[in-house]
Amino acid sequence: MWRRFARHRFAAAGAALLLVVFALAAAGPVVAPYNPERVDIVDRLRPPGAAHWLGTDQFGRDVLSRVVAGARPTCLAAVMAIGIAAGAGVVLGAAAGYAGGAVDGAVMRAMDIMLAFPGILLALVVVTILGTGLLNVMIAVGVSLIPAFTRLVRGAMLSLRQREFVVSARAIGCGSVRILGRHILPNVWAQVAVLSTTALGWAIIAGSTLNFLGFGVHPPTPEWGADLNTGREYLNAAWWMSTAPGTAIVLVILAINFVGDGVTEALDPALRRP
Repeated sequence: MWRRFARHRFAAAGAALLLVVFALAAAGPVVAPYNPERVDIVDRLRPPGAAHWLGTDQFGRDVLSRVVAGARPTCLAAVMAIGIAAGAGVVLGAAAGYAGGAVDGAVMRAMDIMLAFPGILLALVVVTILGTGLLNVMIAVGVSLIPAFTRLVRGAMLSLRQREFVVSARAIGCGSVRILGRHILPNVWAQVAVLSTTALGWAIIAGSTLNFLGFGVHPPTPEWGADLNTGREYLNAAWWMSTAPGTAIVLVILAINFVGDGVTEALDPALRRP
């Protein structure tokens, strides 16, 4: 699988970029050239140059340092949201697909109600109920992604529970927990991994959007969506303030999409290259 993934050059390049971004997110302000929250009015709105590669903002803070430090809350919110969505989606989808009947009907009607809302609108509703803050943004984005994981796992369950190896396990007396844990769920993880990879891009967009709207981190904490909103007010005088975090978001989304294509091709025999 890894050899097939590595042959996908765009996927390999995307994975390398994501590793760099996640490394910067882990290191945070430690590797930033300046303190991302230090105010220096003398250097305010300086264009990109030797001292400040991406310029400074309206308070004289180094934009490059804020982009580097802002990778942590942006990536953390997206990864935690995927964890919440995948965990809840696997449990709900497995229960609906394997149990069937009333359980299936109740779970899928709940998912239908959630799917009636556009994803970002559902996230806005949840974060409005919970309140502002990075943790609530993670929960809101995770909740908006639960229906996708639930429907995926349920569909796989409906197919797998009638397969011969599951019928044989049930015939020799295996309990439902053992059948799910040993025979069905291991055949679902590949699909969940592919969806998690592709959904990570949506999670970053949704999380950045909520921070852009002011529901997430509070100033002066750096975050790509929040800094993009701040730079919006200075587009004519200091274009670099919004260009830097906006470019970071675009590059990360492209890298995630490339990695998603590579993972899909590596795991799906029908899409493998000769």
